[in-house]
Amino acid sequence: MNEDHTEDSLMIVKTLGDTPDATAAELFHVDGSGVDFKVTVGDEERAVRVPFSRPLSERPAIREELTRMSTEAAAALGVEPRTESGSGR
Repeated sequence: MNEDHTEDSLMIVKTLGDTPDATAAELFHVDGSGVDFKVTVGDEERAVRVPFSRPLSERPAIREELTRMSTEAAAALGVEPRTESGSGR
């Protein structure tokens, strides 16, 4: 997620993580209830947790939820969501 989806992480943090001033985001923890990002806002770094829409217990469901979150964040920002092939934005 960090290397291939930096834009997605930032969009998720800005919209779903209620941190619109973020300039960078790096995923550092995932569990069954949400995802934690290390976020840069101005000169500061802080942790931002974004909860999943429901509890998850299997890895494929987490991937699907991250894709859903990215699509929702793109829509909130009015940008084209990434497609599986990497095109889109």
